[in-house]
Amino acid sequence: MRETDFIGGLAKGLKVIEAFGETQPRLTITEASKLTGLDRATARRCLLTLAELGFAHYDGKFFSLTPRILRLGHAYLSATPLPHVVQPFLDRLSEEVGQSASVSVLDGTEVVYVARASQRRVMSINLSPGSRLPAYCASMGRVLLAQLPEEEARALLNQSTLRSFTPKTKTGVEELVEEVRKIRAQGFAVIDEELELGLRSIAVPLTDARGRTVAALNIGAPAARVAAKEMEAQFLAPLRTVAQQLRPLLG
Repeated sequence: MRETDFIGGLAKGLKVIEAFGETQPRLTITEASKLTGLDRATARRCLLTLAELGFAHYDGKFFSLTPRILRLGHAYLSATPLPHVVQPFLDRLSEEVGQSASVSVLDGTEVVYVARASQRRVMSINLSPGSRLPAYCASMGRVLLAQLPEEEARALLNQSTLRSFTPKTKTGVEELVEEVRKIRAQGFAVIDEELELGLRSIAVPLTDARGRTVAALNIGAPAARVAAKEMEAQFLAPLRTVAQQLRPLLG
């Protein structure tokens, strides 16, 4: 892309939108500036523009996003057939195994949930389409990293903020690269309480009719009910069956 084709103001505005989140539902101008790395004047202009356009509410001190912002995410979900195609399969899979099932895509260093069928809440956070998790410690994230060339996967791991969510979280780049190699060879990933204590999950890639990986599919189970060594035996076959059924439907 040519430098003259890049709209800096749009990029900064999107950066400010991304600063909001579950732990930062309201932001002052100073907080937005700090989170985005933008100077205070630029952050102020971006926030006031969002408020003027109806994408944010301003009470004189704090800014918060309005429901209008959902139009941006809805545009993606409406434009891609993936959620509509996979949801019936997720519902049946979740019912069959008695656990939650989800589909995610890779977005930089994170996975974004595009569809989910939940039997029970297995995490402390409520996951739904649009939710994001770090790729390096999520089963779907590791499966998707394993579909990339190793140098590209390594680069994403180097860009990630590798922190320990539990005492079991793998945070070393070399350790994670080795784990990704293992997943690439075996074709599935199992996470044993690395993202949250009490949660285990197993994931497989979803490929289209041409063999391209388009997403990942997983099953999450409470650690108290399913032992780590039982995850593969109980859930891998049902996951692979659904992945095979979806393949001709994914383009």
